Amino acid sequence: MLDFLPEIVRTILAFLVVLGVLVFIHELGHYLAARWRGVHVDVFSIGFGKTIAGWTDRRGTEWRVSWIPLGGYVKLHGQLDPEDTTPEELAKLRPGQTFHDKPVRDRAIVVAAGPAANFLLAAALFAALFATHGRPMGQTAIGMVAPGSVAERAGLLAGDQVISLDGNRVARFDQLQRHIQPRAGQEVVMVVQRDGREVSVRLTPATRPGSEAAPVGVIGVQGGGARFERLDPASALWAGITHTADVSGQTLVGVWEMISGARSAQDLGGPIRIAEVSGQAASLGIVPLINLMALLSVSLALINLFPVPLLDGGHLMFYAAEAIRGRPLPPKAMEYGFRAGFALLIALFVFATWNDLAHGAFGRWVVGIFT
Repeated sequence: MLDFLPEIVRTILAFLVVLGVLVFIHELGHYLAARWRGVHVDVFSIGFGKTIAGWTDRRGTEWRVSWIPLGGYVKLHGQLDPEDTTPEELAKLRPGQTFHDKPVRDRAIVVAAGPAANFLLAAALFAALFATHGRPMGQTAIGMVAPGSVAERAGLLAGDQVISLDGNRVARFDQLQRHIQPRAGQEVVMVVQRDGREVSVRLTPATRPGSEAAPVGVIGVQGGGARFERLDPASALWAGITHTADVSGQTLVGVWEMISGARSAQDLGGPIRIAEVSGQAASLGIVPLINLMALLSVSLALINLFPVPLLDGGHLMFYAAEAIRGRPLPPKAMEYGFRAGFALLIALFVFATWNDLAHGAFGRWVVGIFT
């Protein structure tokens, strides 16, 4: 799909489609929850900056498409504290439809609906793939054992089906990778199925070259090809929900491994890497692109739920404090919180962008121009 286009054009188009869908669904969650809880929505914008196209619906909500496609927002009616609102703006407020005057429960529902919408989108996309293309099965088979590797010395063979690692059952090959990577130099007990019988092997993952500062374990195997099984609609929907939950858990484990140093922070990517991966997925077809969109939707939901001021999770943290105290936090505390959150997000954005440039295809392309 789109492989007839130049790579840079394909990458940009795929990035805009993927990000546009994810942002639209996220903001739609806020919008629908606001409507449900009786809050008027002033603006629904995809993108930031100058408006490219826009219209106002019969409820008075202005819909915009703006020229910087790196996000979006929903402007809720009366979202600012009345102390920060001019008398002219106060006179224009719609009684009973302002966000600030709603109970803390309603405000929390509106804020949490954005991440919830992204989780629902991911589950729906996974379910659609499982019902049409099929759910991957048998993904724990070893497809190739590298000569001279830890796996070869331990006696593993191509075709072995991994059943468990240190007593923990595994159902997918990526679970094997996630178990091995933080265990460089530590013995691992692996049980595989071979010719209808179970075989137990002990091996000690080696350190991946170049990861000595933060060792990443490797054993020298690759996964075998997966087979796909189509599911009926009900089974596909349930599988989509459970797979979304599983991906969420794996993502949180990966984040914790980066924080704890068990995994290299080079894996943290930003907009440039998302664009690169989107372009690659688009060149492979609609199925990889939809799968990528579902994975990114989970990531977007989780990121927004982190308890960082400016993100949805930060607002929910403030609302939880308000519910416990019986009144909002002092304005100064919230102001300092938002400043700290803004500084943290900028630092993460700069770090992720540096990773993209230093380790991604775009960075290598730039280096190639000047060498």
